[in-house]
Amino acid sequence: MSTLTERLGYGPDARLLIINADELGFCHAANVGVYEALRHGGASSASLMVPCPWGREAAARYRGEDIGVHLTLNAEQELYRWGPVTHAPSLLGGDGGFAATVEDVWDHADLDETRRECRAQVERAILWGFDVSHLDAHLTTLQLRPEFFDVYLELALDFALPLRMVDDRLQGLLGFPAAELARSAGAVFSDHLVTLPGGATAAMLEATIERLQPGVTELHLRPAVDSDELRALTSDWTARVGDHELLCGRPDPRELAEKAGVQVIGFRPLRELARRS
Repeated sequence: MSTLTERLGYGPDARLLIINADELGFCHAANVGVYEALRHGGASSASLMVPCPWGREAAARYRGEDIGVHLTLNAEQELYRWGPVTHAPSLLGGDGGFAATVEDVWDHADLDETRRECRAQVERAILWGFDVSHLDAHLTTLQLRPEFFDVYLELALDFALPLRMVDDRLQGLLGFPAAELARSAGAVFSDHLVTLPGGATAAMLEATIERLQPGVTELHLRPAVDSDELRALTSDWTARVGDHELLCGRPDPRELAEKAGVQVIGFRPLRELARRS
């Protein structure tokens, strides 16, 4: 069977990298940071949180970039809430908006309401004008339990979109063969997922790129610009600002990739493969 890189037109030992800027729409500072990373920095893709209060503003800034939908069923910030775009009582937490924890969703969410909500988020992104390039899931809520993974996979197949799988370490701990199920169903997904720790340095980014394995790797960060708004919303604001600096500062991530013999791509080549399949 051909490798994913071969199916994309590269050699079997090619190292391809998607640099994804997560959580577009989370807040104004994230919108500014993500679009700067896409237009002037090293990001090659991004993911939109449709239900968040700043999702519509993110749509107003859109200029055709490679952006997917970050399917969202949680509102984990203590002082900043968002909720379903559909009528979905089982997805509500006790403090307004979505449930705060993954476990709360798993314990109380009705699967039909979950399916309808996730589909509506994709459809709303399309209605807003996004040329949706892929799907991924906020806090991995849809990826770690088989009944929720079924919803995730169904949407990927229905919309012919590639999807993000959990990293290699978690694959072995899931308790069900997610990658095997997705592959046998004809879904397209990257070979590897890499997440840098909060406060990662440029040297750590460079070392990560140099150590990439053959195949398609997604590296995801959450860039946002420093602002009073961001500091008030979330305790991890320093990590988000640091991600913005990594993507928009020096050395440029794309230059680091070129130096290491790594080809930077977006999700659209994977989407075209999914649609041909």
